[in-house]
Amino acid sequence: MRYTVLGASGFVGGRLHAALLRDGAEVYAPARGDADIFTRDLGCVFYCIGLTADYAARPAATVEAHAGLFARLIEQGRFARIVYLSSTRLYDDSAGDVGETGAALRLDPRNPRHLYDLSKALGENLCLTATNGRGCVARLSGVFDTQAGAPGFLSQWLQRAAQERAFTLDSAGAYLRDYIHVDDVLRALRKLADVEPGALWNVASGETLSNAEIASLFNARGWRVDFAKEAAAQRLPRCDVAPLLAHGVAPRSPRALIAEWLDRIASP
Repeated sequence: MRYTVLGASGFVGGRLHAALLRDGAEVYAPARGDADIFTRDLGCVFYCIGLTADYAARPAATVEAHAGLFARLIEQGRFARIVYLSSTRLYDDSAGDVGETGAALRLDPRNPRHLYDLSKALGENLCLTATNGRGCVARLSGVFDTQAGAPGFLSQWLQRAAQERAFTLDSAGAYLRDYIHVDDVLRALRKLADVEPGALWNVASGETLSNAEIASLFNARGWRVDFAKEAAAQRLPRCDVAPLLAHGVAPRSPRALIAEWLDRIASP
């Protein structure tokens, strides 16, 4: 199978590109703006392009990355399969206790925060309805890694712990998120590329952790972690990961991985 990774300069796309190359796969990783994506045979495409941290400051670029370019690609491009990377943030305002891929989403076009969510939802819709049965969607939760340079709140927190034993984070203990290690994400994406078209999976651990719970793991091992902000207790739907488990992908517990990492770096 020939693979194309769009967004290979990013965190998940870059790690996926490297993993495919290590396995001896034929991989095309075009640079941003490469017009060849509309003319060559792309094989199986992983669409990893996206904006997260700066979406509010760059609304037009966010919509272009999540839906505009994707729409042109599925209209003009040649591919056998396409996997669109979305986000479990689409559940943040859901009424239920479980984030299920078959449930309707609650998105408000008057809410500036929902620009990100609406653009991802549009990309999902295009992938599942306008690719002639060739598209699948992966809703990713908070992806983390302990390697230096890995982006994201938890990744940077863990990397900071290797250098400091006491620090204050610009966040609140009540904030919640489902975290999943990047290596588990890669296993899920590669499996998703091989299953039936039309699949829509949560690529998550299924375990919701608060900042305070994570900090307790640090503090129990000799660190001192404080938070600069206060917030009321939050509610976040637990991500349903049954499709992952049914296809042999069992994400590891982020709580266990964090504890393992801290035990390793705490040793002299």
